[in-house]
Amino acid sequence: MPADSLLSRSVSRPLGEATLTLNAGLAHDPLTRAIAPNIAMSVNNAFTPGEGGFSADGVADLTSLPFLYAGWTNPTVRQLELRIAALEHTDDALATASGTAAAAAVFFSLLKAGDHLILSDVCYAGIHELARKMLPDFGVEVSTVNLSRMDDVVAAIRPNTRLIHAESPCNPLLRLTDLTALGAITRARGILLAVDSTFATPVATCPIDLGADLVIHSLTKFMNGHGDAMGGCVAGPKALVERIRSRAGVYLGATLSAQNAWLIMRGLDTLVVRMRAMSASAHTVATYLQAHPAVSGVIYPGLESHPQHALACAQMRLAGALITFQVRNPDAVAMRLAQASSTFDYAFSIGHQRSLAVFLKTQDLLNSSFELSPEQLADYRRYAGDGVFRLSIGLEDPQDLIHDLEQALSA
Repeated sequence: MPADSLLSRSVSRPLGEATLTLNAGLAHDPLTRAIAPNIAMSVNNAFTPGEGGFSADGVADLTSLPFLYAGWTNPTVRQLELRIAALEHTDDALATASGTAAAAAVFFSLLKAGDHLILSDVCYAGIHELARKMLPDFGVEVSTVNLSRMDDVVAAIRPNTRLIHAESPCNPLLRLTDLTALGAITRARGILLAVDSTFATPVATCPIDLGADLVIHSLTKFMNGHGDAMGGCVAGPKALVERIRSRAGVYLGATLSAQNAWLIMRGLDTLVVRMRAMSASAHTVATYLQAHPAVSGVIYPGLESHPQHALACAQMRLAGALITFQVRNPDAVAMRLAQASSTFDYAFSIGHQRSLAVFLKTQDLLNSSFELSPEQLADYRRYAGDGVFRLSIGLEDPQDLIHDLEQALSA
């Protein structure tokens, strides 16, 4: 019996996003009728000889086969993949052990020696370093471009350009990429467009609807939403995802565990309500910060002061839960947030149900992660100056968050 046949749940009409987060890919247990998804912990599955589905060229469509081995497909992980595909308006999805593993799956499955990758000049550090430091060792050319400037994108395209990797909003600047405009450029030239939409989530933006070919997420962040499980995914057309699955899903070994898939699905149940609540709170906090005399700059897509606010309104249904801001005495503010806040945890990462704060020094990021041209550096500093506080707003009462920020900023 094909893997997907156990996991589909027929509906007679299109479902809303809140319903999809709960029900997409979900099927009651055929024996117990349990409503909650099972955790299929077995690594091995019994099968009948001849059902393996292998060919001389490698592995066939794994999702059309019986479940065989958890390193390739797993019932719990497959439920998660189907739910993500439904949320992102795609045919299929591949779940991986982390967000960086999902990007690696795309890069190493779709690029070969002699190909050219265009990468957002500012994006998640792990993906930036993977592309800049590892792909050239395999003969892949990499260029970094400010993807908010379409003229720069067109100028960077070469005859061997095969893929553009974008991130919107990007980490940590919260700069946006016009995905509709970029998608028109890539489609006209036969170039694939992959968009890391971790910061937006499908509640705010569905990149496939705007012209992307693939959507990447770190499921560790908002999709899981509880800070207790790592995961990643890439979603897109069936043929493209299957190409990635048959290569990276089998040979790179970045398999998502059934336990983590179950935890992430539990988080997805509340994704819509969490994102709506956190986005509303973030807007309240950002408005407060913008008016504070100790704050020299605030970047939040929901504020009219954001350099791309009009694009945010057109491209994002919610402005999101992330804020960056600058102050004149960051070291003192960081210490007070780390030692005296009752609501913010001073920690890396984002998307937790609890609010997180961290100070990101521009020079530290340049030394460890980003290699920017003088023009790219000037644009980075336009958003970030010498460094920014990045707030990931959680589910606390926003007035309590503001109280702690006031203490940190005014002491």
